[in-house]
Amino acid sequence: MKKISAVALCAVIAVSVLLLEPPQLMVEAVNCSPLELSPCLGAITSNTPPSQTCCQKLREQKTCLCGYLKNPSLRQYVNSPGAKRVATKCQVAIPNC
Repeated sequence: MKKISAVALCAVIAVSVLLLEPPQLMVEAVNCSPLELSPCLGAITSNTPPSQTCCQKLREQKTCLCGYLKNPSLRQYVNSPGAKRVATKCQVAIPNC
């Protein structure tokens, strides 16, 4: 009987330790490609509201925006009034890099 109690106690302790450990966050790598923002092109170049797909892609690419701003070929597009308007509507802040 004592042996069963000891095994049960060990199992309870093992489960408790597993539950107390901080969860490992699975971070998905972002593919920093300005082409991922192509669903936003129409909204950036015209006065149409951005689509849900555009906003989703913009949120996914948010960590890439500093890289785009540092790239002389892309900076003008990220800093354009249309891109800023779309970012505001999608509630994505363009970072100060």
